[in-house]
Formats: sequence, structure tokens, C-alpha cells
Amino acid sequence: MALASDKQANEENELLLSLPKERGLGAGPYLHLFQDFWCPSFYFPGVNNFQKHFHAKDSDVFVASFPKSGTTWLKALTFVIVNHQRFSSFDHHPLLSSNPHELVSFPEFILSHDFDDQILSLSNMTEPRLLATHLPFPSLPKSIAKSNCKIIYICRNPFDTFVSAWEFFTKKSSVSSHALTFEEAFEKYCNGIMGFGPWWSHMLGYWNESITRPNKVLFLKYEDLKEDAVFHVKRMVEFLDIPITQGEETTAVIENIINLCRFEKMKDLEVNKSGEIDNIAEKKNFFRKGKIGDWINYFSPSMIEKLSKIIEEKLSGSGLSFKLHS
Repeated sequence: MALASDKQANEENELLLSLPKERGLGAGPYLHLFQDFWCPSFYFPGVNNFQKHFHAKDSDVFVASFPKSGTTWLKALTFVIVNHQRFSSFDHHPLLSSNPHELVSFPEFILSHDFDDQILSLSNMTEPRLLATHLPFPSLPKSIAKSNCKIIYICRNPFDTFVSAWEFFTKKSSVSSHALTFEEAFEKYCNGIMGFGPWWSHMLGYWNESITRPNKVLFLKYEDLKEDAVFHVKRMVEFLDIPITQGEETTAVIENIINLCRFEKMKDLEVNKSGEIDNIAEKKNFFRKGKIGDWINYFSPSMIEKLSKIIEEKLSGSGLSFKLHS
């Protein structure tokens, strides 16, 4: 077994060395262009293992997102909905004592290490299994696309996504010595060079799939969820076909779910004030501001003009658009 894993590691290393690489926002100093997306070198073995060895079940639920688009919030909401029967008491809910990233794992991250143990724990998870991914839709394991599992995707205004990514990744000790300036990082982002980018193809992959297969992919925007949480959480409940309650009580339960997962509430929990997630990032860094339109405090007029043109060009004709909150 050791020889086989050594052989695989060598093959992965050779493949990684053959791929184009760039500096950009993401885990570690380098991103490698793999299957038309920029994969952080740190996660390359996990992505490879996920694609080759993960077997989806029809009951699986995936939370998918481009990094820094509302992933933490969507993980929390989906965890509460999916596990509503198991954890019906909100006074002693796991979300009050665990970070959402501890409750909902990324297979492409955890399969980067302790492969045998992690693949076993994934296969032994209580069903329905709730997992997360940052992979673009075309790079998901084939079994996910072929199965009847459900995917909830969240995206965010590209302006706020960049600011959130810049703040998050420049705080990470593992990349701080290789940090790009704000202007350098912005140029990379405009060229799609960020972990799991380009951001436009990431969004469009799930957007197009949600139109083609609305029973497979539910597409959400962070801004819409912030502006009318009750409506969109109801959409999530209906999409997942999870029995919450009947009749008039449904809205009250949904409001309780939203309250449990409120940004301010999660940020104030002791469990989210200290400690790290998988030695990758401090828990507190997952809760910065959660505001819409904070980008206006960072961008110069020329930056606004440049990114606006890219958004218009890349999303043109797709039906996907964003309101600029400024």
C-alpha cells in the first residue's frame, strides 16, 4: 500500500510541476492551472483524490461556492436544514459549539492528507451526507454529476468577493510572506487568477447547470439571501425536500433557523473567536463584516470601471447579473 501511495504522490508531483503556475489569492504562494481552473498547490492531492475516489450517493447534499462568497453562512444554514430532525432543539445545537467548517467538510481539503482514514470516514457518514466544495462544476467527481444528489451554490458580487478574499488571504500566516499588494492581487483577479478561479467560469458553470437541471442545482446570490432570507431559505427547504413543519409554523421555524445562523450571532460565539480550522485559517477570520457594498471603501474609480467592464463582458448573454450596491 505504501509503495502504491508513493507512486501516486510522485505522479501527482510530476503533473503539478508540468502545470502553468502563478501567484494569486489562495492557500499557499502558488496556484496551478489544472482542468481550466487555478488550483492551489496545497490542495492538489486532495482534488485528485476527490475526483478519483469519491462515490456520490443520491441522498448527498453539497454546498458549492467560489471562495469568499458566503460559504460559511450557507454551510450553517444548510447544516441546520438537513439535520433538522436530528437537532430540533436550537438551544443546544451543534452550531453553538462548533464552527460551520468543522460541521461541513470539503472533501478536496480533507483528502489531501490521511487519505485512507478520511475516505473511510466519508463513506461511514450519517446520511444524508452534507459536504462542501469549491471545485468548478466541470471538475466535480463524475459520480456527483451522474447521481441524484443535490447541490446548493452561492455566489457573490465580484467586487465584494475580491475584497473579502484579499482581507482573508493576506491575514493567513502561510501566505503573508508571499503577499501581493492590493493592486497586484486585483490585476490577478481581473485575469481570473485566484484559487478555484476564474470566478466568472466558476459562477457560469453552476448557473448554466441550475437552468438545465433545476432539480439538481439551486443557485443563490449572497445579496438576495441577505435581502430576503425567509424567501430564499424556504427555497432551500423546498429544493432539499426536507420536512420542517406543516402550515403556518413553517415561517416561524425558518425564522428561527435564520436567527441561529445570523452572522453577528455566529461571530459572537466563543467557539468562533479562537482556534484554527485544519491549520489553514483562524476561525475568527471567517467572520469579518458580512456586509454588502463594502468594496466601495477599497476601489479606485479606474478599478471600478475595469472590473465593471469585465463583469459585463464575461456574463453577457448568460442571464446572470449583479446589482452594484455602493
